[in-house]
Amino acid sequence: MSDPDFEHEIGEDAIPRRIPPLPDMTLADIPPQVGLFPLPGALLLPWGKLPLNIFEPRYVAMLEDALASHRLIGMIQPIDEDEVQFPALADDPAPALHDIGCLGRITSFTERADSTFAVTLSGLARFRVLRELPPTRGYRQARIDTSAFVGDLVENTAAPLDRAYLMESLKRYFRAHSLRTSWSTLEQMEDDALLVVLPMLVPFTTDEKQSLLEARSLEARADLLLALLNEAPEGGASDDPDDE
Repeated sequence: MSDPDFEHEIGEDAIPRRIPPLPDMTLADIPPQVGLFPLPGALLLPWGKLPLNIFEPRYVAMLEDALASHRLIGMIQPIDEDEVQFPALADDPAPALHDIGCLGRITSFTERADSTFAVTLSGLARFRVLRELPPTRGYRQARIDTSAFVGDLVENTAAPLDRAYLMESLKRYFRAHSLRTSWSTLEQMEDDALLVVLPMLVPFTTDEKQSLLEARSLEARADLLLALLNEAPEGGASDDPDDE
């Protein structure tokens, strides 16, 4: 049983959180080193959400360590995705990674009966790898710097965007690749949300996704997104605006 008088004396403000709420995070709250999760084609952007299934023992270990400390994981793409999908000998060097990734904060997780995890990462800020450190418990880790991306910690303001042209280009891309989505959901999103969701949703190549991650501003990301969408050839199955 709890003591109401004791609780009243302490007060909520007297119980500091170990980790600030996500909107209150600053550069000072970001650790100098994090575990790395190299995953080709899996893009996480600041203010985006990325669901993951964690089952490899080394990444289960990384998840456990992150949950016990800062709850941050460094999502990063390998330069050559074939080296990850088709690894060579066990004693070969680890696949080379891009210099820039995105920190994801674990904002939800579920442990399944088979000891695997369903996790959601919320994008916090991009980071640059300064140097990789020796692996710990089987997973890779690195010293990082986020100072060049401090603007990622501030909620995006709407970038100038020709929304009608963007949606037209997106539908043409989906037709060309015989893809389906919930158009009604996309059309209800604000412009700044679309510029986070679409680069993560559309099946661009790993290099294209990396370019979107490294775009200097929201405006630059919007321009690159439109350019990539309009590189798609015409054709494919007819697209129903109400596809789910």
